[in-house]
Amino acid sequence: MNLHSLKPAKGSVKPNQRRGRGQGSGMGGTATRGHKGAQSRSGYSVKVGFEGGQMPLQRRLPKFGFNNINRKEYKAVNLVDLQRIAEESKVSVIDLELLQKNGLVSKKDLVKVLGTGELTASLEVKANAFSASAKEAIEKLGGKAVII
Repeated sequence: MNLHSLKPAKGSVKPNQRRGRGQGSGMGGTATRGHKGAQSRSGYSVKVGFEGGQMPLQRRLPKFGFNNINRKEYKAVNLVDLQRIAEESKVSVIDLELLQKNGLVSKKDLVKVLGTGELTASLEVKANAFSASAKEAIEKLGGKAVII
């Protein structure tokens, strides 16, 4: 089997129907749209979600939930990740740019350092927030937890 010898299954491809091209096409006159009414006119379109007058699904279902517009969404970075970065790049200061280079966060993320894992290097860590356990672990080794 070669790419140039591939063909669709027999009977699966039908020729396009050219509507509205005169009586000879077999679809002249109404061009398969039926007679009169909005659906026969050019420019007709049905609204998204319209169900023919029946109460649409999005109105039948109840509203629920709540989105707090003041919520701050933090991207979590663990001590394990900081340790790995410190070993790989041999740095003593870890900031948002370094985390971004290593693919842990994206440009607009707010970063919170969490205390999962062990830290052995003395680091100065710059982030938007720290958990109590992470701050304690960083400062215990003589490092700094700097809130930006």
